[in-house]
Amino acid sequence: MMIEVQLFESEKIRLAPIDHEKDAEVESIWTFDAEYLRLLSLEPARALCPAQIKKKYEKIEKEAEESKSLFYFTIRTRPEDRLIGFARLYGVEWANGVASIQLGIGDHQDHRRGYGLDVLRLLLRYAFAELNLYRLAAIIPAYNQPALGLFEKAGFVEEVRRRQAVNRDGQRWDLIHLGILRPEWAERNG
Repeated sequence: MMIEVQLFESEKIRLAPIDHEKDAEVESIWTFDAEYLRLLSLEPARALCPAQIKKKYEKIEKEAEESKSLFYFTIRTRPEDRLIGFARLYGVEWANGVASIQLGIGDHQDHRRGYGLDVLRLLLRYAFAELNLYRLAAIIPAYNQPALGLFEKAGFVEEVRRRQAVNRDGQRWDLIHLGILRPEWAERNG
């Protein structure tokens, strides 16, 4: 691999640190979208004001600094530098070379524009080529078909299906655990 390869930028997006002032306002708006929250998390949906989002950011940065097992990025469009989401590698187990991955695109208008695949490609390269991890995992509820398709397109495969593990609006859904290994990623990416 050449040293000139961009770690944090693609043609469409860049991965960046949190901007506490500007990002909190934008992310607060996303928390009023129940669909976004339900696609992102298994926790009950909860709207947050900008001050609460800022506290969340402080907690994320403290955890990243202290644990060394969390890498958190905001997703920004290029060249506008507009916040559209977040991405993270979390639960890094250095001795085993494994971690989990999650990303979220906040505004519906930014869905299906190729941003998610760009982010996933950057994160996979960062995890496997820069951090020297061996395995990444993602956990996605079966009702989130766009995310399942995105991760499968990036090379993740279904490893575990926890049947009817999620309850949403009186309906039971499977929780799908996906994974990708560094050799599988390397084979797909030359």
